[in-house]
This record gives sequence, C-alpha cells and structure tokens, in this order.
Amino acid sequence: MAQRTTADETLTREEVATYFEHLATAFGGDEGTVRIRVGNKTVDLEPPDGVDLSVDVIERSTMFRGKRESVSIELSWKP
Repeated sequence: MAQRTTADETLTREEVATYFEHLATAFGGDEGTVRIRVGNKTVDLEPPDGVDLSVDVIERSTMFRGKRESVSIELSWKP
C-alpha cells in the first residue's frame, strides 16, 4: 500500500534555498533517517547510500502566456 503526502506552496527564493539546504544537510548527515517537511507534516525516510536522481528542466515560451520555466527533481530508492 502506497501513502502519498503532497503539498504545493509559493516560497521566496531564499525560502527555497533554505528548504534545499535542509535537505542537503539531512541527506549528508550520518543518521540513517532523513526528515522532510511536506506542508504542515514531517515525513521520516530511510534512504540507503545509493539514491537515484532525476532532473527535468522545461523552458516554454508562448506568444499569449509568456515565458514559463520549471525544474522537477526526483529522488528515489529502495530502503
């Protein structure tokens, strides 16, 4: 059974940097557990030493909607 926790937020660039710094610290730490904040919930994960990383960048420019960019980062593993 899969359990999904999702949150969509609008953050400042500084807040995004702080969020990623927290993730970097959690993944780089000596503890086996990585604690991630998702909206108003905290999720504890147990990634192994090897983690799969996928980065997807999309740049769009349309005449009517203007320019839009997005970056998707996915980390996955089998605990």
